[in-house]
Amino acid sequence: MVIPVHDANPTRRVPWVTYALIAVNVLVFLRTPGVVDSVTGDSGLVQSCRLDAFLERWAAVPIELVHDRLPRLVPTGQASVGPFEAGCLAGPPSYDKSPPLSVLTAMFLHGSWLHLLGNMLFLWIFGDNIEDRMGRARYLLFYGICGYAATYGFALFNADSSAPLIGASGAISGVLGAYLVLFPRVRVWVLVPFLVFLPLRLPAWVVLGMWFGLQALYSYGSGVSEAGTVAYVAHLIGFLTGMLLAWPLRRGTTTPPPGRQGAVWGRQARPGSAWR
Repeated sequence: MVIPVHDANPTRRVPWVTYALIAVNVLVFLRTPGVVDSVTGDSGLVQSCRLDAFLERWAAVPIELVHDRLPRLVPTGQASVGPFEAGCLAGPPSYDKSPPLSVLTAMFLHGSWLHLLGNMLFLWIFGDNIEDRMGRARYLLFYGICGYAATYGFALFNADSSAPLIGASGAISGVLGAYLVLFPRVRVWVLVPFLVFLPLRLPAWVVLGMWFGLQALYSYGSGVSEAGTVAYVAHLIGFLTGMLLAWPLRRGTTTPPPGRQGAVWGRQARPGSAWR
């Protein structure tokens, strides 16, 4: 897997929506019970029970999305020590949960620092140009549509699953799909892990094509033993949704010349500029 670090694709305006999405994701992660404790080494049964209850309430659950029914018993967030082992208590839910709304809240939840940082890195590098090309309002709507399509698509393939589905990966996959359609020839600096991290400058279609190919491979459980813990099908659906929505914008989108690199904002970006 290659790790993108920079793209030579200037923008005309500050990508405030992308920055805001990143900030909200980080803030929600820091407020997620038990997640930060697991990094500091303070995690235990109590923290694990609190996290289970939090995810049950705010994460998207495929069986709830497809069948529109909620479980009768959910984690309460409390731990209990029985005669044989310790565990988390379950009871009737004390809240009303909307499965469609849970898709939105789940898009801002992450299970680990690695999960969060990986998603935010891709959003940071590729999201600004899609926001610049679509405009802020359309970009935010596009982001949400891709996230919903990825989540519901995954739920249809796993209709009886009660495992919580979290993360911004589906929406960000849509951003990657749109980038492939709009800026396929833009050069992207990547790090390739081969004994050491080798820096390479590759076209976006190579970088994102490799990414899509790996998601397709992993979706069949090949290559990694933990394939079942990641919603690779959601990544594929989000990516294809982003490509489809961005396709009408191909006309009028021009790849920047190789000599123009970095961000171009405000007065530096002339009205006649081809970077949209």
